[in-house]
Amino acid sequence: MFKGRKLLIATKHQKEKVLSPILENELGVSCFINPDFDTDSLGTFTGEVERELDPIATARKKCLMAMEISGCDLGVASEGSFGSHPTLFFVPADDEFLIFIDLKNNLEIIAREISTETNFNGTEIGSLEELMEFAELVKFPSHGIILRSHKTETNSIIKGITSVTQLTEVYDNLSNQFGRIYAETDMRALYNPSRMAVIKNASKKLVNKIKSNCPKCETPGFSVSEIKKGLPCNLCGSSTNSTLSYIYQCSKCNFEEEKLYPNGKNTEDSLYCDQCNP
Repeated sequence: MFKGRKLLIATKHQKEKVLSPILENELGVSCFINPDFDTDSLGTFTGEVERELDPIATARKKCLMAMEISGCDLGVASEGSFGSHPTLFFVPADDEFLIFIDLKNNLEIIAREISTETNFNGTEIGSLEELMEFAELVKFPSHGIILRSHKTETNSIIKGITSVTQLTEVYDNLSNQFGRIYAETDMRALYNPSRMAVIKNASKKLVNKIKSNCPKCETPGFSVSEIKKGLPCNLCGSSTNSTLSYIYQCSKCNFEEEKLYPNGKNTEDSLYCDQCNP
């Protein structure tokens, strides 16, 4: 279905460096980018352009816009968000979505990767010593830094700082003008190897989804649509909150299939049972 076709990667931040090798090797496609398409028009991490849609809708719009401009019917785009982990509330997380769109075959396949392996951070800085401590904390200079006068100010932003010389020069300039300044991690993929690694993992998930065909109609993207809890306790037999099964569903013909015990066990330890350990 995909072998020999051109696949557009909608990015201006060098995500093709991790996406192209995996997609080309696994799907037999030929990846390319369109440098004329500005993904920042749909939102920036630093607030100059607010993202108006949710991450999936933004990734979809980004992909379709880039495909239309490029005259391509096969494309992939990613969209990332940073903040508290959805379940580990005080831990910062990188939440990445990848969307694969095939207009020729009317396919849309989405993969998600949430990781705590991120340097996402930001703080007010009052001295060069504080700045250097922050830089060490966020893995500078392998990971870029952004400086500006204030956390929400968008006119004095200096992005993509990757050397000590540049960092000190920008700091001196801004601190002379504004006193205290704001330092933050540059979360654009080309300046953030940690984020690139998460995108790479998301692409592996995406490929696995694409290569999973519906048993009934053979459409790619046969994947988990629901997770059922209720794995029985190994002591009392009561249902627990642990996963009992995955429900797989085809997005085209809606065929469903339940796969029991996806984590390789058919009972749960009584330690995690609300009846045995209320």
